[in-house]
Amino acid sequence: MASNSSARRRFLKSTFAIAGLAATKQSATGQAPRAAPKDLRTYGERSRFESAGRKGSLGLWPPAAGPIRDYGIRTPLQNSVGMLTPASLHFVLSHGYDPPDIDPHEHRLLIHGMVDRPLIFTLEDLQRLPSVSRLHFLECHGNSATSGPTGALRIAPTATVQETHGLTSCSEWSGVLLSVLLREAGVQKGASWLVAEGSDRIKHTKSIPLNKAMEDVLVAYGQNGEPLRPEQGYPLRLVVPGWQGISNVKWLRRIKVVDEPYMAMMESTRYPSVRPDGKSRWFESEMGPKSVITRPSGGQKLPGPGFYEITGLAWSGGGAIRRVEVSSDGGRTWKDARLQGPVASKAHTRFGLDWNWDGSEVVLQSRCTDEKGVVQPTIAEVAKIWGVKMDYFQMTSTIDIGNFNAIQPWKITRDGGVHNALL
Repeated sequence: MASNSSARRRFLKSTFAIAGLAATKQSATGQAPRAAPKDLRTYGERSRFESAGRKGSLGLWPPAAGPIRDYGIRTPLQNSVGMLTPASLHFVLSHGYDPPDIDPHEHRLLIHGMVDRPLIFTLEDLQRLPSVSRLHFLECHGNSATSGPTGALRIAPTATVQETHGLTSCSEWSGVLLSVLLREAGVQKGASWLVAEGSDRIKHTKSIPLNKAMEDVLVAYGQNGEPLRPEQGYPLRLVVPGWQGISNVKWLRRIKVVDEPYMAMMESTRYPSVRPDGKSRWFESEMGPKSVITRPSGGQKLPGPGFYEITGLAWSGGGAIRRVEVSSDGGRTWKDARLQGPVASKAHTRFGLDWNWDGSEVVLQSRCTDEKGVVQPTIAEVAKIWGVKMDYFQMTSTIDIGNFNAIQPWKITRDGGVHNALL
């Protein structure tokens, strides 16, 4: 045994010595050593057998005419596991413009307006302050909408969950609470709003109530354990938990404390929820409870009868998800699904339910309840709230129905095919 052990040590020692020479010296022919194997690169890649990717295009504003007038790139929810979204698969919505190329050493964040001490922060300044990391989803207010520029796509029988719900993602965001910065600046009496501005081409500007800013808003510089990516606002962005994605200003450069909303372009002409009677609901920001089954879901195919786990995601701008129910008979009866941990406030929550498919045609759907007791509505209930008939949601007008959170049904046919059955 001792002899064999000594022989192994001698072999390993000589092997490491040879490897070291190969890495530090040129060969006898004068050629540089070969590049390190791909798995030793300084930034990792997924397996070559994995191909799930985002779908869509940023395009230009206004989007080009065509059968699919897409505003953004959607997350492949059908391939997701757990509740976090990799930064490389996080949805992107930048209104047709490429991310600015910002040198983090030159970037500055200004806080001014109705404050006692206007302040300018470098990225290094912010990283010296007490940091927090929070799990939160982001969601475009037009995610899963049935009308508007991409409405026809999202209600098509062939639609996948990526096409219907792919404008939401969930990450761990790291940075400094905005309340820390505002207290340092000294908010003056009478201030009630702030206006955040980005460094992008159109200088995206959004008004946010001061009480929300002091509650849980982050000035984030990290996502899922690394610096933000350019398409996610590098080097700084706001994260406004539970509110419409448009509030989460990317490439953040300025925050002005004011006494009223500024009614910037995005909030005055583009993002109010327009009712059928032409009236608008201003600053309707909190996203309602929503869930969706990701497996089985549109475009997938079950190989045959037998055991499956029905799984999906639930989230709410009103707080943590407390309950998810699943129906396999078109909503006549419901069963409680398991909630996977962690169950965080204003974050995606993974749910699952054991299910035996007998091979008959069925309709699967899920509904969630948040910590406020608000239950995800059916599309009929949404229609009642809006005061419209069901066929209203089949319109393909240029008016988006914002914050649409109706229950999403998937029909499974006898051959195992899964189809969108929303309308």
